Amino acid sequence: MRWGLPDFIQDVLPDEAARLEELRRRLLDAFRARGYQLVIPPLVEYLDALTTGAGQDLGLRTCQLVDQLTGRTMGVRADMTPQVTRIDSHLLNCAGVSRLCYCGSVLHTRPSSLTATREPLQLGAELYGHAGLEADIEVLRLLAEALRLADVPMMRFDIGHVGLFHVLADNAGLNEAAREETFSLLRGKDIPGLRMLLADVKDRAAREAILALPELYGGVEVLDVAEARLPQAPGVAAALDVLRRLAIELDDLPLGFDLADLRGYRYHSGLMFAAYGGGSHAALAKGGRYDRVAENFGRARAATGFSLDLRELVHCSPVPALDGAILAPLEKDPALQDEITKLRNTGEIVIDLLPGHEGTWAGCDRQLVKREGCWIIVALH
Repeated sequence: MRWGLPDFIQDVLPDEAARLEELRRRLLDAFRARGYQLVIPPLVEYLDALTTGAGQDLGLRTCQLVDQLTGRTMGVRADMTPQVTRIDSHLLNCAGVSRLCYCGSVLHTRPSSLTATREPLQLGAELYGHAGLEADIEVLRLLAEALRLADVPMMRFDIGHVGLFHVLADNAGLNEAAREETFSLLRGKDIPGLRMLLADVKDRAAREAILALPELYGGVEVLDVAEARLPQAPGVAAALDVLRRLAIELDDLPLGFDLADLRGYRYHSGLMFAAYGGGSHAALAKGGRYDRVAENFGRARAATGFSLDLRELVHCSPVPALDGAILAPLEKDPALQDEITKLRNTGEIVIDLLPGHEGTWAGCDRQLVKREGCWIIVALH
């Protein structure tokens, strides 16, 4: 079809666009009130900048094109977080804690699911420069506030820790290729596949510890089960301690724990979380700690944050009842113009009544009429 769009690419029509913009502004204003400064990274960068180091996980998701000025390969961003990390570490070069937020379109080579768009409107917040759990707690509370502002019902936060996987993989003596494949199988909770892959691991206890991860999910009590089933290695104890402290600090939030909910093999370095709600089976937001990403830009720096697709968030939010617009006649009456200005300044939509289009003003439910020398609003019949 001549005017068709690519698969999984959609236009945003007026009603949804208005909801997107209203929610975008509401969330960014809430972030700003908490000290998160807005940055706007470029839509395209040279491909090696987008996919270096931890960004290798984004390689297959990044659309590529040739820069006609230099001949170098560029990529259309598939995730804004590495770009924001580059800005913090390479451009702002802040010595202490910095808080940044962002919102913009990203492009994926393939949709993440059959119902997802390939052009998410990514909104997120990142906190740099503090390695302690206090930073993770702050961004989780900020995410909870964002979902509250979006009126998302029945929220749930699933928490994991990638450090557990790396300790258990070290204990099992897995090489790099086996680690990546094990990581992928754990994400899919593919226990038969894991048993086949780990059959050659000689240390039975190390093998069984990895096989236990897909079964370790539930409430805070699962952390006690994990302590009993996993080896008493320092890295395991440290990760479980972080999760327990988080459960205590955020006991007012609906937390769950899933120790096989892994993602970002080269990206995440510690605590990870995903937020669910609004009747969606997919996570509405994902985040966690990614301390190693900034190393790719020449400056090691602690980092934690989250991002979400604003378009998906809007779909999971209640549809508000919107007021219609107000029609105003085309008259050169200073009193009329003053009234129109006053209404627009209060947020009302006022549309000029162009001649020859009577009866076609969709979306208008009121009009300005002059009665006894005054301009008033009446219902539009």
